[in-house]
Amino acid sequence: MKLTYLLIQGIGFLGTFLFFISFQCKSNKNLFRVQFFSYLMYTLHLLCLGATTGGISYTINTIRSFCLGSQNSFAKSWKMCWILCFLQIMTLVFTWSGWISLLPVLANIASTIGGYTHNGKKIRLAGMFINSPLWILYDIIVGSWAGILDEVISELSMIVSIIRFGWSALDKEE
Repeated sequence: MKLTYLLIQGIGFLGTFLFFISFQCKSNKNLFRVQFFSYLMYTLHLLCLGATTGGISYTINTIRSFCLGSQNSFAKSWKMCWILCFLQIMTLVFTWSGWISLLPVLANIASTIGGYTHNGKKIRLAGMFINSPLWILYDIIVGSWAGILDEVISELSMIVSIIRFGWSALDKEE
């Protein structure tokens, strides 16, 4: 195995670590701030693997996390949510490489809508039942070891956060 390939996987594993840490933040604002840095690592990781749709989708996720973690009311508004979803669809159109391109785009649209509810419970539900399963399939296809591990750990982290904080504590808007 080439050192370059292992380095690319290492960048992805750093993103995995950061994403795991993000769900241990009780505040949605801090969750999105940590995810911002995780998404930067994944963008680089996927683009280096040649997974263009996934890499560009993660770029939009980076913007989403920046918006949701900001103090700007427009950045946290439903209008911005729809702009980000539109950008995901444009990513799909311009990077189309068959049905595989649907996986990260649909996953990220679900997570975007979940995030813009500003409700910890809905954020985790979108992640557990839509985002992670679609990304696992995509990561298997493109050969992202870090992505597969990330989604498995993310599922576990979301379950831990539910146990730790309880459903009722997460079922409120911030």
